[in-house]
Order: sequence, then C-alpha cells, then structure tokens
Amino acid sequence: MEELFEKLDLSEYLSAYNEFLARPKPLFISGDSRANYEKIEEISSLNLKSPKEIANLDDALMRVSKQAVLHISEIYEFSKIIEYFNYLKSQNFGDKMRGYLDKIEIPSSIDKICDYFDENGEFKESIDERLISINEAYKNKKKQIDESLKKLIYTKHLSPYLVDTQIHYINSNEALLVRGGFNHALKGTVIARSSGGYFYVLPDIVSKLKSEQSDLMDKKEEILFEHAKIISSIFHKNLPFLKFINSAFDYIDSLIARVSFAKSRDYNFVLANSNKDIILSEFAHPALKNPKRISVDFRGKILLITGVNAGGKSMLLKSILSAALLAKYLLPMSINSAKSSIGSFKEFEAIIEDPQNSKNDISTFAGRMLGFSKILGKKQILIGVDEIELGTDFEEAASLYSVLLTSMMSSDIKMVITTHHKRLAMLLAKNSEVELIAALYDEQNSRPKYEFLKGIIGKSYAFETASRYGIPANLVASAKSAYGDDKENLNEMISKALNLELELKLKLKSTEEKELKLDELLKDLKEAKIRADETLRARLNSLEAEFYKAINEAKRGINLKDTKEKQRSLNNANSIAKSIQKPTVLSEPIELKVGDRVKYDKIKGVVLSLSKNDAIIDSNGVNLRVPISLLKLTNQSPLNNQKSVNISLSRPNSASVMIDLHGLRSDEAIEKLDKFISDALIAGFDEVLIKHGIGTGKLAYAVKEFLKSHPSVKAFKDGAPSEGGFGSKVVKL
Repeated sequence: MEELFEKLDLSEYLSAYNEFLARPKPLFISGDSRANYEKIEEISSLNLKSPKEIANLDDALMRVSKQAVLHISEIYEFSKIIEYFNYLKSQNFGDKMRGYLDKIEIPSSIDKICDYFDENGEFKESIDERLISINEAYKNKKKQIDESLKKLIYTKHLSPYLVDTQIHYINSNEALLVRGGFNHALKGTVIARSSGGYFYVLPDIVSKLKSEQSDLMDKKEEILFEHAKIISSIFHKNLPFLKFINSAFDYIDSLIARVSFAKSRDYNFVLANSNKDIILSEFAHPALKNPKRISVDFRGKILLITGVNAGGKSMLLKSILSAALLAKYLLPMSINSAKSSIGSFKEFEAIIEDPQNSKNDISTFAGRMLGFSKILGKKQILIGVDEIELGTDFEEAASLYSVLLTSMMSSDIKMVITTHHKRLAMLLAKNSEVELIAALYDEQNSRPKYEFLKGIIGKSYAFETASRYGIPANLVASAKSAYGDDKENLNEMISKALNLELELKLKLKSTEEKELKLDELLKDLKEAKIRADETLRARLNSLEAEFYKAINEAKRGINLKDTKEKQRSLNNANSIAKSIQKPTVLSEPIELKVGDRVKYDKIKGVVLSLSKNDAIIDSNGVNLRVPISLLKLTNQSPLNNQKSVNISLSRPNSASVMIDLHGLRSDEAIEKLDKFISDALIAGFDEVLIKHGIGTGKLAYAVKEFLKSHPSVKAFKDGAPSEGGFGSKVVKL
C-alpha cells in the first residue's frame, strides 16, 4: 500500500493524515461504506475534541487473557479509551452515530476505573489513604535534601572546594561540583567527573535521604500493584468487552482523524459507488502547491491521454488513480464532491516507474511486460500506465499493446494510459470503450497549457518545444524534413482539429453563459411583471374604494329630506370624486436613439434599434424587445459625448499579397513588413504570404515575434512546400 501511495505522489498526504490518528492503524475502515460515510458527515457537523494518544494494547489484552497483572500505566491507557467513549456519548450526534454509540454499554466496574486517574495519568491518592501519607513523606524528604545541600553550600570549611554554588543533577541524583582535596571538608561519593577535571559528589547525608525516598517509592509501587491486581482481575472478567472497545476505538479514531484532517485542509469526501465511472470535478492532486484543477468524465474501459510533452499527462493519470484510491478508503480530497462520482475498485496497479536497474537485472520493456503479466485476468482493478511504449520501438509496441488492451477490455478492468505517440491512439480510437484526451498546447505563446480536451488525439509539439528551448530554426527545419511531409501534414490536421474542438468548446461555454443570463433576465422580467400586477391591483382597489366612498356619499345626500343638507352632501360627494387621483399616461414617450443606455425595471441594457413603439436592447449579450414607454434613460457612456472624428484613408496604388524579406537585416525587414501589412489591410486582403528564408534563424525569429505582437494578425503558420515551407509564413489578417 505504501508503495502505491508513493508511486502516486501521495506519501506526504499519508504522513500528514497519520498525524491525526491517536495510534497507528491500517487505512481500511471496517463496516458498510455508506454507513461510515454518513457517520463522517455527522461527525463533521460538530466540533469534537480529538482523542489522546493511545498505546497499542494488543499485548496487554493477551496478558489479561492469561490472568496476568497489568502495569498501572497500561490500565490508564484503557481508561483513556473509556473516558473518550463517555465523552462521545454526551455529544449531540445524528441518528447514525447516536445509534452506534447507544449500543455500547460500558460495564460499571470498568467505567469507574476512569475515576482512578487524574488528567496527567497519575493514580489519584484519594483512592487509597496510604498514598497520601507516602506522597507527603516523599515531599518532606525532597525538602530535607534541598535544605541539606543549601546548608553544605554555605558551610565555611567547604567553601574553598566548591567550584560553584549550583545543585547539579547527575543521573537523577543531586550533587555538588567540587575541586580535588574535598575529602577533608565533605563526606560523599564521586558519581561523575566534569570536563574541567572537577568532581560531582553526592553527599552521604543526601544519599541517605535519597535511599529513604526510594523506599517510599517502593512502598507506593506495592500499593499500586495491589490496585493493578484488583483491576486486572476485573479486566479478565470483562475481557470480551475490552477487546471490543479496543477495536471500536480504532474504528472511531479512523473516522474522527479523517474529519479532522479534512477540516484542516478544507477537503471533501466522495463515497465510492457501485459503478465503475470516474467523474471528477475541480480535483486538485494534494502534492501540487498551486494546481490547475481538473475535471474528467471517464466512463469507458480505457482512457488514453496523448499530446504535448511536459503538458501534465502523467499528473492527470496520477490524479485519476489518486481520486479513486482516496474514495475507496474514504479519505478526503480537494474536489467538488457535489458534481463528482467515483466508482469502487477492488485493486489498484500503477505501472509508472522505469523498472530497469542493475539490481533486478531487467530491461525496461521486459519490466513492462512483467507488470502486464501480473494483472492479466484480474477483475475490478483500476490500472495506470505511464508512457506505455517505454523501452522499445513505439510502432511495434503500439501493435502489441493494442492487442493486449483489446483483450483486457473484455475483463472487468479500467485503465488510464499516457503515450507520447499517436499510433496506439489511432489503433484504439474506433473502439467505443476507449476514450481519448489530449493535452493542450498554447501555440500563440509556445508553451503547454496544462489543460485537457476530450475526444481527440493530441499532438506532441516536439519541434515547437525544441524551438522554444533554443534549438536553431535550420536544425528544426531539417528535422521536420526528415520527419516527412505526410506525417507533418497529419500533425497539422491534428493541430487544426484540436483548435477547432477548443473553439467549439469555448463557444459552447459562451452559449451556456448566455443561457444562464437569459434565465436571469426572464426571472427578472417575471418578477417585474408580478410587481407591476401587484401595483396595478393595489391601485385599482384603492380607486374602487375612493369611488365607492363618493358614490355612497351621493346616495346618502339623495335620501336626505332637507334641501340644504342634501346639497351639502352632494357637494361633498363631488369634492371626493374630484380629489381622486387618476393614473396618468405619458402623452409623449421619451426620445431615444441607438446607443443610449436604458433601464427596464432592474434590467439594464443598450439600445440596438428602434421602431415606432418598441426598442431592441442588448442586456449582457441577450437581445430583448421592450415597449419604449417602459424604458428609462440611465447615465450615458462618455463615448456618446465625444466629438466625431473623420478619418480618410487612401487606397495604396499597388498592393501585393506577398513580400520577400530575403537578405534584409532584422530591423529593416520588420520596418518593411509593418508597412506591407498596413497596405494589405487598407487593400482589404485577409491573407498574405511572407518569405523570410531559413538561414541562421534570426530573421525568422524576428518575423515570428513581430507577428505575435501585431494587433491585426489573427493567426499565422508555416507555408506549404510550394510556398516556401519553413522559410515562409501564411498570415491571416
């Protein structure tokens, strides 16, 4: 197990976790995994104190079974376990933990033993009165020793022989440091020599008191032995319970250590399920300091990781295996647990390191074959193989491994494989159980992205990497020529496919973001309509009440007999009717123009177009049609207040789609190239050809760097062989 953790770079993780355990134990937790997971969740909801360190008690239990007498310190270890379970029983757990703890009934004869010890593990003297007198006598002897030594230090006839006036502790004995010839002034025993040639002397009077102290300690040990004998007898009668509680403590300790470790690092738990899918969301390998989090959806039998060297393929492999391994043992990890799902595997195998060394007398490829022979026929196993073709010809290896892997897919296995070559991926790509992931490369900045794209074969970018690290361009060009046009064209197709896939992925992400924004806008519109309806309803109710009041007053006036009172009542009704404030409609809508910033309830946007009654506004990339009467102007952009500037460009008399820079110095070439691109843009060209040659590579490098930084250059690549090959660039404007 430790070897597997080491291969997956989890050794430091394991060491850090072990520090949270009260005593060492295996990683596996007995019992149902789901029940254990639910208990961990309940423990996580509370702030529990961790148990004290506990010694291994297997030997003590064996001796109890033979009716031996335990040492008082061993009894204290058992009392710490009982005390911790009593503490847990007092906590407000959920149903799972409460149900588990309620089943544990601690015998009263065992429970009361916890009261025999103080917080420091010392046997309480209140349990036996004899201990009180012994402890008091021991303290008195200690006091007499101190007084005797101080008296000797300040004795006149000893003073000339004292090196200092300190009391020195040598082998647990109090001694004085004196010069030679001290025999005339001090009776005692030399117990050591100092580096300066002086003598550490234990005075006879102190020696006698120390002996009396020792006798007191012997008596105390005899009393403690009497109690240890009685308690050991009780332990023997309750041996089955002690064995159970000792095992139960390891179980509880495993759960609580996991929770404490998770809280210390802000980790989450993922419960391994019955399927074999591995779906990781925002997982970070614990060995990485500033990791790029990965998300992987692996449902097939084989995940083949291809692409750029040093692009993170090996760490992706280790991350997938690590996540599955940690989930198996219910160990916490840095992951979005709500969006992740990890299957359960019986075994794990990591074929990562090069097995070749002088000690085992085996070649790299032979070692790989030996590793595969051990896993053939195994079931419910997750396998990781890094650089699968290592140690032999990659084309032969691809053919061999394609047959091996196809055969293994019929068994209950799951494999994660990395390769620098494309042939194995091409052989396996048609199989529906094989999933492809490519490590991405930033062609613009010539470096790996440490990101991955699913469903495609990756390119190695060996030539680009060589250029990046200073290999001359002419040597790289020669290497490409030796590699072959057909293979390079295949690389180019792979590169285009990668870029297209990545572009589609970005567009999909943008569409999803727009959908979310649209949902938010629809929600805001719905809420605005509800508020408007409520306002209208409240206003109608208010108007109805006011008109009802005026009508009732008029009715009352009509029924009055006195003409004057009738007139007053009708006047009052008329006054009430006139005082009612009726809703007003804007006679003229606000004047809007395209580009105005407007607001509709909580929704803000910019006017895109106007019709007679409606306006189309853009709100966070979503177009809405809104009645003009419902819009309000907001603060305008400063751009609207700027004066317009008219710029006229004259079309160049002669413009070309190709420029030849051969024989020019770098600065001359760049100046000429800058004007060429400007003329091409004015002429309306969207693609031009630049010929710079190969030479020493300086001019090619200068052109490449200039094109990278030019704001109007969308993309560029090496020309086709008919266009000048590596000595030319096709530029898109």
